[in-house]
Amino acid sequence: MDAEQVRKHRFFLKETIRKQIDWGRTDQSLGVPPPLPQKAVDASAERIDLAPIAELMDVTDVRLVDAMVSRCSRRAYSDAPFTLRELSFLLWATQGLRRPVRGASSFRSVPSAGARHPFETYLYVQRVEGLDEAIYRYLPLDHQLIVHQPARGLGTAFADACFGQGFVGTAAVLFIWSVVPYRAEWRYGLASHKTTAIDAGHVCQNLYLACEGIGAGACAISAYDQERMDELLGLDGEEEFAVYVAPAGKV
Repeated sequence: MDAEQVRKHRFFLKETIRKQIDWGRTDQSLGVPPPLPQKAVDASAERIDLAPIAELMDVTDVRLVDAMVSRCSRRAYSDAPFTLRELSFLLWATQGLRRPVRGASSFRSVPSAGARHPFETYLYVQRVEGLDEAIYRYLPLDHQLIVHQPARGLGTAFADACFGQGFVGTAAVLFIWSVVPYRAEWRYGLASHKTTAIDAGHVCQNLYLACEGIGAGACAISAYDQERMDELLGLDGEEEFAVYVAPAGKV
């Protein structure tokens, strides 16, 4: 290990960088319009309604403390599918809205620096009642899904993209969060990259707890082939790229 190089890269974890930012020169302070809080949707895309948020509040009767105690990384999944209501709950728990969008901010079920929420949620669905196998994208502002790619048989490809972690390909649903960096950079400039990493942790922890509540499990994965994962999702790798992965399924 190159100790000097390691120490140099620790700078990313420090708040020192905030002292070096000209806060009068961020795009927000310059009056540049904020980026959209959700990627645009093609007008021809078929939208799939999820279970209404109001109907998700009683999807689990597991106490929060019990979910926290039992939470662990689960890598073995049964063949049982998720119901669409269960998937709706997992999506709301990780990126769903708590109240209407206001200006440049959206208020969701997880915290995010400046309410910027720089993530998009992609799902490789293999076993969900009522859904065909495909790659979907979640629309948090609408609480809907759209088909991102009508692809089948990609379990092995996604597992290989996670450096051969075979269990990835056995999940009922593979959650892949991409980041649109400019959503946070618009407000925080260079300081946004630390806050984005912190925000990703909030999202995946909620997935863990929500899964525990419905008799399911998840496993956070940060080790993957960046270029291959972006390719599978059709992302450009610069203005949007994969940042976190988590298979989930019944246990």
